[in-house]
Amino acid sequence: MMSDTPLPYIESKILRVSLTENKTTTEPIPDDLYRNYLGGRGLGVKILYDTLSPKVDALSPENLLIFAIGPLTAMPVPTAGRLEVITKSPLTGTIFDSNVGGYIGAQLRRAGYAAIIFEGSSPTPVYLWINDEQVEIRDASKVWGKDVYETTDMLLGETDPKAQVACIGPGGENKVKLAAIMTDKHRAAGRGGVGAVMGSKNLKAVVVKGTGSVGVDDKDRLTEAVKRARHLIKKNAVTDKSLPIYGTSVLVNVTNEFGMLPTHNFQEGTFNDAVGVSGEKLLERLLVGRYNCFGCPIGCGRISRVGDQEVGGPEYETIWAFGPQCGINDLEWITLANHECNLLGLDTISVGSTIGCVMELYQRGKIDASMKFGSTEGLIDLIRDIGHARGLGAELGEGSRAFAEKNGAPELAMHAKGLEIPAYDPRGAQGHALGYATSNRGGCHLRSYLIGPEILGSPVRVDRDNPRGKADLVILYQNLSAAMDSMILCRFTNFAWTVDDYAEFLAAGTGLPVNGRDILEIGERIYNLERMFNNREGLSAKDDQLPPRFFSPLPEGNSRGRVVHLNEMLAEYYSLRGWDKEGQPSKDRIKRLKIDA
Repeated sequence: MMSDTPLPYIESKILRVSLTENKTTTEPIPDDLYRNYLGGRGLGVKILYDTLSPKVDALSPENLLIFAIGPLTAMPVPTAGRLEVITKSPLTGTIFDSNVGGYIGAQLRRAGYAAIIFEGSSPTPVYLWINDEQVEIRDASKVWGKDVYETTDMLLGETDPKAQVACIGPGGENKVKLAAIMTDKHRAAGRGGVGAVMGSKNLKAVVVKGTGSVGVDDKDRLTEAVKRARHLIKKNAVTDKSLPIYGTSVLVNVTNEFGMLPTHNFQEGTFNDAVGVSGEKLLERLLVGRYNCFGCPIGCGRISRVGDQEVGGPEYETIWAFGPQCGINDLEWITLANHECNLLGLDTISVGSTIGCVMELYQRGKIDASMKFGSTEGLIDLIRDIGHARGLGAELGEGSRAFAEKNGAPELAMHAKGLEIPAYDPRGAQGHALGYATSNRGGCHLRSYLIGPEILGSPVRVDRDNPRGKADLVILYQNLSAAMDSMILCRFTNFAWTVDDYAEFLAAGTGLPVNGRDILEIGERIYNLERMFNNREGLSAKDDQLPPRFFSPLPEGNSRGRVVHLNEMLAEYYSLRGWDKEGQPSKDRIKRLKIDA
């Protein structure tokens, strides 16, 4: 049980920005919010739940956009530099958080802020300039209409070259529901249309320079904890070898071998030329550099060269989205498509997945637009049209669910709760399938990354085909992920660390007296509050579903014949969660978790 000891080593200031009134104020955060929600995702979820009225239009001025960091941010803990963006999604209608790496999170902490709450909407384009305690809302007319790279360079020139920029591109400006918020030019808070929310507020960018120091409660204890954590990262094959050498694209050959690399809009689970678009091939042909986020010893980021251009990425999910999902085996083209999305500020997963959906609609005679699997013809122009909301691109910018429904084939959109499902066919991993269905933000692989135990055997291998017991494992990962996103630390660290390691960082760094069980309870509290938000918006058990395709067997590969056994797992999941048959948390569970709602 945590005590009520004051927490001097957790920054407790919120910066509130009224874009409608063109003014900023600061306010303290009560210690009990940190004790119950930590920061980051948890803090943002609590603020959004308490503040937002039900059924608010996500692109209206009434919606909030929250940037938040965690209690470990900018401390010497590996990967402690990430930023959470929390809002209501225009794509899914759910509560939504999107997580991004880079360096801006650490700068925000050093400037003295735990969170920024953006309210209302500016009548003209603006950006926020934070220079330690000096805060200005500035005119952004010169960068409105510019791409992410141009915007970043221009604003650093106008402010300080040592600052960090989070901005939108044309995708966000045009309120495209697949728009991202970009940092370091090619790092993305990518999913759910958070960039569209930022664009709806006429907020082009947030520029931050922080030079302050970050206090630590017990330096010697934290030093020992960090030393041990780095040793564990070096001992783990995923964090010491696979990710540093190949980046996330190491997964292309792995998932293909397991027969769960989604191909041709999830019609198959193997791609004939997976080797040609793999991480190994990327290393051999295009890779020219690697990229580490703040405080990260892993360094999974990629820098690639195509022709005379050096560009960020591509990541595994992007290679899949523009590659196997669309039947395309041209790695150079995939890398350029990724770069185009970065310039425009678009989510590569949803853009590529939506294009794959369109290709199947054409394949099945549902639409006239000639878009064939395997063809790159006209696709770069189409991506640009999505970013600028032009023609067919404007329709695709609403997401695959809306486009497939409009064309009479909703079953061809591979989504959960409106969010396009990423690069793992759920028929090949039962627990991962349950994670997709019960994710509070929709089709997401990171809410409960059971690819670790079910496919990679990390930290331990479990039977990927057996649905029994998977509900318990999914809940464990969902709760841990919610807590990690609130501290905030990179998801890849849980290949090497345990929940007790995270608790030790918090105790040593902040003085918060927690153990591993406390961490999981905080995560459970956050997850249930998100669920309550979604229930309030009208979502229920009917939305914890997957596309019909996943209940038909895969036709080939090492997952041939497999289907998702969702209903069996859902019943166990609801029971363990303490939710009723409609998927709503019980009064007893809300009381046990001390959720004040």
